[in-house]
Amino acid sequence: MTNVIASNTGLPELLKKIDPADRVALDTEADSLHSYKEKLCLIQISVPSAVTLSDAERSRGTASSALLRDGKPALPTCGGYVAAPTSLGITVRSVCDFIVDPLGNLDSEPLRHALQPKEIVLHGADYDLRMLRRGLNFTATRIFDTVIAARLLGIREFSLAALVKRFFGVELHKHSQKADWAMRPLPPRMIKYALNDVHYLLPLAAKLEEDLDRLHRREWFRQSCERAIEVASTSRERSQDELWRISGAGALESRPGAVLRALWQWREKEAEMADRPPFHILQNHELLKAAESFTSGRVPDYKHFSARRRETFCEVARSALQLPQSEWPVMRHRSAIRPTADIVRRAEQLRARRDKSAGQLELEPPFVASRGTLEAIATDPEQATRLLVPWQRELVGIG
Repeated sequence: MTNVIASNTGLPELLKKIDPADRVALDTEADSLHSYKEKLCLIQISVPSAVTLSDAERSRGTASSALLRDGKPALPTCGGYVAAPTSLGITVRSVCDFIVDPLGNLDSEPLRHALQPKEIVLHGADYDLRMLRRGLNFTATRIFDTVIAARLLGIREFSLAALVKRFFGVELHKHSQKADWAMRPLPPRMIKYALNDVHYLLPLAAKLEEDLDRLHRREWFRQSCERAIEVASTSRERSQDELWRISGAGALESRPGAVLRALWQWREKEAEMADRPPFHILQNHELLKAAESFTSGRVPDYKHFSARRRETFCEVARSALQLPQSEWPVMRHRSAIRPTADIVRRAEQLRARRDKSAGQLELEPPFVASRGTLEAIATDPEQATRLLVPWQRELVGIG
């Protein structure tokens, strides 16, 4: 059974099922590939609907943790599932899946309030946490990131499709990955795709959790999930003088840099007027080529430009070329300064310790600490606490 909630009338049923659960799975869909300012378009939610307590848990008197508040043994079954044991001695027998439509006539405050005390299961948490904060004003206090869990278990193929195939033998298809999630009504195939992204997360988390316990890595997992929440809560805003400095801009001289800056600002205005992503107007590599072409006296042209867009495109480039040198941007070329011998030596020592620890534990070395992170710590050891959580620092030999 699928429940699509686009108004307040459908919300109480979902809230009733969230209330007794300690763990709720979430996923989000946005329209970043189809609009100028991406917005939260869907929230997929999966909650346990049928659970069974182990005999051991019953004997310890913990049965109340799996009972509904009215004393019933379990919620009504909403869908069949592969049974998955959890650390509480509970086996998830089935789940209820819901789609919440933030673009509908819906007061999201009750949902935000209901989710606040729960552990939120996510796959690759950063993007979803940012979208939930932006679109729902929700900040998680506890998460279970299945990507982090899989990587801590040494699993190399950790996409959701790979994990679902590994643990449940089910093939997930990504046919709607680049679809426009703001369209309404959503076709059934897109609804199915959206639900697949959340449907397996609860039993997947239970299986991964069991393996983390077996390898005694639950504390490492907790540290990494807490850091993920911390990172996702930080703002990624950049100054206006940084936004136009796209990849490759550092190779330009100041005059073509002035043209690039003007063309980037023009593209932003065009994208906002059309409510399309900037890359739909002109991709970054074309902006760079255009800046160099205008500076060299050539006028680039693009078949998909309207007459008006072509005219304004050329006009802003000509205006940028007429700027006095004092108004050209200062281009920030990559530093040619080489690290000192001591920094190189420290980085090699850290890398050697990381590789040895990763090999012994069958973990990917970059997951323990990336090369850039090790070089930054070798340059400034004070960066270690900010860049690595305790278990990572331990494995690379930092106190």
